[in-house]
Amino acid sequence: VQLQAYGGGLVQAGGSLRLSCTASGFTFDDYTIGWFRQAPGKERYGVSCVSSSDGGTYYADSVKGRFTISSDNAKNTVYLQMNSLKPEDTAVYYCAATTNWTCTGSDVDYWGKGTQVTVSS
Repeated sequence: VQLQAYGGGLVQAGGSLRLSCTASGFTFDDYTIGWFRQAPGKERYGVSCVSSSDGGTYYADSVKGRFTISSDNAKNTVYLQMNSLKPEDTAVYYCAATTNWTCTGSDVDYWGKGTQVTVSS
């Protein structure tokens, strides 16, 4: 089982990045795939999740209207388009998979390695 995250980097405030998470080793359509982030000294929490079975989405209030999550089931890949980035979006972003419809991070089955997103002011 593998969740491979791509797309992190350094961007100026107001800029955009797109994160990709490609899954392998499990039945993608049976899982909710999500993006979680952890800033230094803070707890990790769910930013956005998508149900691979019915396309349902969740967004944390802090990113609503700025981030868009999407899923390409043919490629076993979930994308997180991040626009209007703010310095407070700086964090390590992790993708994860769970068989439950939840974005809390408490019942994740698989975690990917994180990718650093840094937003400069």
